[in-house]
Amino acid sequence: MQAILALEDGRTFRGKSFGARAQCSGEVVFNTSLTGYQEIFTDPSYAGQIVVLTNPHIGNYGTTPSDAESRRPFIEGLVTREFSTLSSNWRSTQVADEYLERYGVPVISDVDTRAVVRHLRSNGVMRGVIASGENLDAEALVAKARAIRKMEGTDLASVVTTKEIYEWDDAEPKNQSGDALLKATANADAKKMHVVAYDFGIKENILRMLTRENCRVTVVPAMTPAKDVLALNPDGVFFSNGPGDPEPLEYAQENIRQLQGKAPMFGICLGHQLFGIALGGKTYKLKFGHHGGNHPIMNHRTGQVEITAQNHNFAVDPASLDEATVEKTHTNLNDHTLAGLRHKKDPMFSVQYHPEASPGPHDSHYLFRDFRKMMEDFKK
Repeated sequence: MQAILALEDGRTFRGKSFGARAQCSGEVVFNTSLTGYQEIFTDPSYAGQIVVLTNPHIGNYGTTPSDAESRRPFIEGLVTREFSTLSSNWRSTQVADEYLERYGVPVISDVDTRAVVRHLRSNGVMRGVIASGENLDAEALVAKARAIRKMEGTDLASVVTTKEIYEWDDAEPKNQSGDALLKATANADAKKMHVVAYDFGIKENILRMLTRENCRVTVVPAMTPAKDVLALNPDGVFFSNGPGDPEPLEYAQENIRQLQGKAPMFGICLGHQLFGIALGGKTYKLKFGHHGGNHPIMNHRTGQVEITAQNHNFAVDPASLDEATVEKTHTNLNDHTLAGLRHKKDPMFSVQYHPEASPGPHDSHYLFRDFRKMMEDFKK
């Protein structure tokens, strides 16, 4: 079956339909990761977005529950150069085509993804529609793309968050022999810390990384008041990644202000942007965002360069932060955007990228150890 990707500026791309035979709409972004497509499918930060994957071979190793970052795929649709309906991997439990069809995610393949990416890099990310069938009306689909709500000003965290408080089951993903794929690295004799994690679209590998540092994790909905979090008697509070614009999340910004100084805090991605706003800064939308597993970050504290995984569309304006109270700890070497901050007095820090890196490199795992140490020091 034929399919079409229609962008709001009138550009269209034709290909073949896979996954769900359905129509989808959203902001079209591209991801440069070479592997880890299932983790990308299931990252809640992609809610409201159609993802273009630049690696040409997608679906060839199938899917497995161990690689999922959440309960289901959150991408609205998928654009690929070559999409495999077969899988060749001993871990695969379902081919990617059936997996995406099961969750209603349409795929357009046989597309010149290089042309799509160059178009988005030159003109910025834009709204789009994927449709399949015969005799598709390109002009009508372009008009529909123009009518989609823009990402700016949209609170999607409240849409993807958990509805109930829950304790995270720290079971590691297993292989078919029942052995843990990753082993705990923390000192088992160290005192267990209680971390309350705000779920704005949290990835499960973040929760795994916290438990590897000997933390007990309680996950709470995005709109949970600060007083209810403090009532759980946390040793630290974590603010997760998530989709959409951080600016309308006034409830989260206020919670950060109320928790500041009362418990150590660590923020990732959307959490980082919320920290920036709560500390008096401003955020802005990037031209085409950062999505991929190969972004170089300068750590100004160590002088080392970390290769990082990233997935975000907004950034904190470093000029808007008060240098008397906020230290700028990390910088993206591709475009010099702010990639990390730390409060100079209160125990709180954040990074724009994904140190849990699923998929991606492991250069930044130390940040979870830093959070653990911050909690230990705060208790002294």
